[in-house]
Amino acid sequence: MMKPATAPSALRVQAALGPSFPVWEFDASTRTAADAAAAIGCTVAQIAKSLVFRTVSTGRFVLVVASGANRVDEDAVADLLEERIGRADAEFVRERTGFAIGGVPPVALATRPILLIDDALMALDVIWAAAGTPNAVFRLTPDELVDLTGGLVARIAARPSPEA
Repeated sequence: MMKPATAPSALRVQAALGPSFPVWEFDASTRTAADAAAAIGCTVAQIAKSLVFRTVSTGRFVLVVASGANRVDEDAVADLLEERIGRADAEFVRERTGFAIGGVPPVALATRPILLIDDALMALDVIWAAAGTPNAVFRLTPDELVDLTGGLVARIAARPSPEA
């Protein structure tokens, strides 16, 4: 069941978004793209999952917003940044985003990231993004995601190999 946000982290996201983008909470977890899609009643591709990386040599905060149906090509991200990247640990995620893993939104972050948006999201009419907790989300269009975040749209999804 979907209800208006009440958790402090979700309310912080709601305050940053304003009334145009209601934040919704679910009784069930929306921590994974599959969980979120099942709770919302949309496709896994419509889930805009937030993945936190850090650059290896400089420690920069990189947030990748990708379609829930796609795996991120870390080499493609590294090529864009001209620096290798690695997955961020829970402490780095909380320190840089202000949120726990599983609920990181693309907005209302504690520090400004390098923000990359999976170009596959741009083909969708509606997407759903995390809103501060493992069971909170908000609905928006891909263009609104770009407007809200200032993120760079890029080809960052891993593509299947030709033999697949």
